[in-house]
Amino acid sequence: MATISHAQPRMLSWSDRLILWYDHLKTPLFYLILILWAIICIAPLYFTLVFSLKPVANAYDPPLFWPIPFTLENFRDVIGALPLFPRWLLNSLIVSLTVTILRIFFCAMGGYAFARMEFPLKGFLFNAMLVSMMIPGQVTLIPAFLVVGPGIIRGGLKLGDITLPTGFGLIDNLGGVILPGIVTAFGVFMMTQFYKSLPRELEEAAMIDGLGRWGIFFRIVLPLSQTQLLTLALLTFQGEWNAFMWPLIILRTPENFTLPLGLNWFRGEYYTLISKVLAGSLFNTLPILILFFIFQRYFVQSIAGSGLKEG
Repeated sequence: MATISHAQPRMLSWSDRLILWYDHLKTPLFYLILILWAIICIAPLYFTLVFSLKPVANAYDPPLFWPIPFTLENFRDVIGALPLFPRWLLNSLIVSLTVTILRIFFCAMGGYAFARMEFPLKGFLFNAMLVSMMIPGQVTLIPAFLVVGPGIIRGGLKLGDITLPTGFGLIDNLGGVILPGIVTAFGVFMMTQFYKSLPRELEEAAMIDGLGRWGIFFRIVLPLSQTQLLTLALLTFQGEWNAFMWPLIILRTPENFTLPLGLNWFRGEYYTLISKVLAGSLFNTLPILILFFIFQRYFVQSIAGSGLKEG
């Protein structure tokens, strides 16, 4: 007579139990981390809005999480009490747009040269450029100031009867703010990595059709790199629009100030009109937020594809 044996359930080890618990909890845990991180990122912007909508005298009065009492007086003061406010906006726009246009053009050219062209010391120059990305910007402030301003050699370099300037003399000039930013090592590196991923067959076919190097660059390479150029433009515009340190060093006259410098006028030696400063900072923040939300799809596409490069 056949006997029926019942299989005993296998006892799970502690590692199996841990994996099982992790499988159940990983999705809620990830969402919890994302929610906490989103709160941390959004909180500064939220409190900026709340404090900008409260009177200066009641800025620190409870409730701190809601604008009570509510007022728009801070925004009226920022726009009306500062006659130079439109000029500061215009200066910031001029600097940001000029640097953005020139940077995407020169970085695209430099990246294409490193990716496709052969020239002496190419590897050395590319590695030197990468090393320069590791140098803190504060280290180069004084040399950059000397080159943009009075010159490395005061009075110029004398060669007989000829005196050659060693600086551009652009102190207290928007050109002095623009000049050092027209090309960056990061921009050239970013475009180099992208151009290495482009199929060479496209350029070879264009050469067979009679296009030269400039024609290939402007008619084939640039149209194919719209996403990367747009990402670089967004990062550049954001950095230049919010720049404070370099304009502070170069600019002297209030009429030449950019918006971040102008908003600093709300800070006194012994006090700070925090509500007015934050109201003004919203004018400085809104353009960047609008640009990001409009172009975030291209930004994410570029970052996602930046690691899939050959060479």
